[in-house]
Amino acid sequence: MTRRSTAAPAPAPAPTIPRIPPPEVLGRLAALQTAPIVTLKQQWRELYGKEPPPFSRSYITSRLAYRIQELAYGGLKRETRERLEALGEQLDGGNVVLRRIRADSRPLPGTRLIREWQGVQHVVTVRQHDFEFEGRPYQSLSSIARHITGTRWNGWTFFGLKGRAGA
Repeated sequence: MTRRSTAAPAPAPAPTIPRIPPPEVLGRLAALQTAPIVTLKQQWRELYGKEPPPFSRSYITSRLAYRIQELAYGGLKRETRERLEALGEQLDGGNVVLRRIRADSRPLPGTRLIREWQGVQHVVTVRQHDFEFEGRPYQSLSSIARHITGTRWNGWTFFGLKGRAGA
């Protein structure tokens, strides 16, 4: 009678990620812009040791550019990563679900939005729950844009926070 082994198979060895010589960085970064997506995905496998995510070309290109520089010059220091994680904990209270949700695109409180309209410079200050313009609170940027122009505008577009369609 033969016995079958019940031991789990040995895990596959971790892929060896190549170190990138600093003189090659600029050439590799430039090549990313014109490389076909198939080539970019292959580079992802080589530089990350796993399958690429199903995201857009621009996402893959930007992450590869970061990775190339990281492998050539080194990544963030351990202290920096720990500090960023601690700041993240303060912002989301340790809630992993909140961490995965894309942050609101609203500018941070204290940000000053400046727009010139018909030769006059207009300054809006972003506050925690509203906006301040000419010493008065406004609930939306659109209401401020309407006050300035006399016509209906998308406030995010008027202040350059959102591109126009086709732009």
